Amino acid sequence: MNASNTIAHKGTVVKSDENTIYVAIKAESACGSCHAKGFCDMGNAGEKIIEVKRTGTASYNPGEEVNVVMTESLGITAVLLAYVYPFIILFTVLILSLALLKNELFSGLLSIAVLVPYYFILYMRRDKLKKAFSFRID
Repeated sequence: MNASNTIAHKGTVVKSDENTIYVAIKAESACGSCHAKGFCDMGNAGEKIIEVKRTGTASYNPGEEVNVVMTESLGITAVLLAYVYPFIILFTVLILSLALLKNELFSGLLSIAVLVPYYFILYMRRDKLKKAFSFRID
């Protein structure tokens, strides 16, 4: 895979089991120059724990430094699912309800309320999303 098509973060192995390696990732200075810094939660967080599905027989010990890699297209999809689509839904419902109901308070509450089912659906599909958004260790 071409290195320009991946997003990589240095991390430290926290623990590992038979199927999963847990890696702590800290926001680094490189995040400041990243083109996606405005959308990515890594720029706002001190540390995140990433679950990496174990492949192969390599062993990873707690405290070991590794590179966690994800394809760039999956990163863009994650930004779309987490930020762009909800914004489009919220804005569309707000504009339509303002036009139809002429009540700002109700329109604002309705536009926020429609995000509850959206995020609930994402939550219910979390296992499928975990499989789709897989990380690997290089």
